[in-house]
Amino acid sequence: MGNWQLEKYDQPQALTKEVLKELRHGRTAGLSRRQLIRRSLGAGVGLWFLEVLGGTLGFLWPNLAGGFGSKVILGDLDTVAASPANTDATLRDGAPSYFPEARTFVQLIDPNRGFQPGESIDGDGEAVNVRAMYQRCPHLGCKPNFCLTNYWFECPCHGSRYDRIGTKILELGPAPRGLDRFSVSVDGSGVLTVDTAKLTLGPLPVALGQPGIIPARSPGSCI
Repeated sequence: MGNWQLEKYDQPQALTKEVLKELRHGRTAGLSRRQLIRRSLGAGVGLWFLEVLGGTLGFLWPNLAGGFGSKVILGDLDTVAASPANTDATLRDGAPSYFPEARTFVQLIDPNRGFQPGESIDGDGEAVNVRAMYQRCPHLGCKPNFCLTNYWFECPCHGSRYDRIGTKILELGPAPRGLDRFSVSVDGSGVLTVDTAKLTLGPLPVALGQPGIIPARSPGSCI
């Protein structure tokens, strides 16, 4: 095999001034390092922008769509009572209603009275006779269940228990406070609105036998 190589037909035979200029300023084949860095930075900035946009839309969407994170109109007493948390008892029996779109349990403070016109910004609900409680246990976020045996809320995960209006029983379970509460209002027509954007942390636990706890209807339990 001979010692030879193929050469391009237009390959220059001498490094003339024009050839050197072309070598210095001519465009290289493929991506240069500068182009690669610029495109990488552009892709990174574009990805960051998409993440910020997605997070912003995720934060604002509930308020725009009228779901959780905004005001949710639940209806009058008959409408609210028709959504019981347990099908064997209703608001008028002292049991809560449940609304998944608002992630809330709704409970009459006094089952013998209906909704009272007014507003409860802190969610206490005494003025309007209704309390809307967040469905999340303050311990680790499990959803408590309403037990028809004792008429208390019971967390199935770690056993925290609350009376029928969400006050935590000190000795029962590790939750640090009662169920958190949403701001509520009742208009002149008796329609209940829950503002799920305004959450008040539940009160500190109360010991058994002390004022502030609604006693269990029986010593039994559902867990």
